[in-house]
Amino acid sequence: MTESATRTEFVVRTAQWSDPDAVTLRAAMAAEVGPRYSDRVSDAVRATTNAVDPESVHVTILVYVSDIEAAEPRAVGHAALRWNGDDLEVKRMFVVKEHRGTGVSTALLSAVEDAAREARRPRLILQTGDRQPDAVRLYEKCGYSRIPIFSPYEALPFSNCFEKVFG
Repeated sequence: MTESATRTEFVVRTAQWSDPDAVTLRAAMAAEVGPRYSDRVSDAVRATTNAVDPESVHVTILVYVSDIEAAEPRAVGHAALRWNGDDLEVKRMFVVKEHRGTGVSTALLSAVEDAAREARRPRLILQTGDRQPDAVRLYEKCGYSRIPIFSPYEALPFSNCFEKVFG
């Protein structure tokens, strides 16, 4: 009996907010997560609280996987840091379903944390909704602590807000 193993390698890289792979992953996130909240978040509220001004983006991180049998690496993870006052905020953290639980989200968090440290920020903040329990578990497992809802998320009382303080 012969066993064949497929080895998967991650490549983490920075990209422009407008990078086609970044745009594709954000669209996939919107298609998956948007419907979870459509019964209680209007388009107007979504536009004012969750919109990202590309000018505020400090860095965009993509994770690619390269299977030995695949010809081209494929983008499977996205996270960005945007300026929110003096803080850097994690935005649009997303991993495609078939690569969840494989370390992609941890690689993304590590990369954005490194970027925040390089920017000499004492902490990193983020917001996620109450209908994303896997995200909440990940952030808590990775050392993020709950904080009060911060701007602009006051209109979303079901927000879970977190920070990670670098010491």
